Parts: sequence; C-alpha cells; structure tokens
Amino acid sequence: MTYVVTENCIKCLYTDCVEVCPVDCFHVGPNFMVIDPDECIDCTLCEPECPAEAIFAEDDVPDDMQQYIALNAELTKKWPVLTEKTDSPADAKEWDGVKDKLKYLER
Repeated sequence: MTYVVTENCIKCLYTDCVEVCPVDCFHVGPNFMVIDPDECIDCTLCEPECPAEAIFAEDDVPDDMQQYIALNAELTKKWPVLTEKTDSPADAKEWDGVKDKLKYLER
C-alpha cells in the first residue's frame, strides 16, 4: 500500500510532510505535490504532518478522490523529488478546504 496526496493540496502546497519522509518519495509540481507509489514504504509519518489533511492511505482515499491514486503515479514520473520543506504560497490558507480544485492543477 502507498499514501496518496489528494485535492486539498492543490494551491495549498504545505510541505511539512516532506521533512518526515525517510525515503524521499514526494515529487513537486507548480502548485501540487504527489507521492511516488513505488518509493513509498507506508511508514505513516506524512499523513499526520499534513496541515491540509490531504494525504490518505491508498485504501482510505475518499470515493470522490479515487482519481488521485493514478494522478500521483503519473505525475511522479514528470516532477522532481522534493526533499526539504519549502514555503507555501502566500494564499495557501485561502485555498485550504476549497472544493473542486482539480481544474486548478498546473502540470
């Protein structure tokens, strides 16, 4: 099993979870980050660190966010690995909790 970054990370991009990852499985894009399912060791450390509550165990991804499982796998092949915490966008708090953000995902 792997962990999956879902919709609420879009435009929030809090990277607190990256600091605790022992295997560097996070990849970052312009306004979203994903977890490489082949690298994730299911350690559970990232999930409680996410201020936006956007990370789920693959088996616990909500039904309306199932497409994020494939999206994480796809985008890890395109985006670079992120190994250190970075600053979140200035308007991250305004985006936290906004619904239907997939249309804002920048690839």
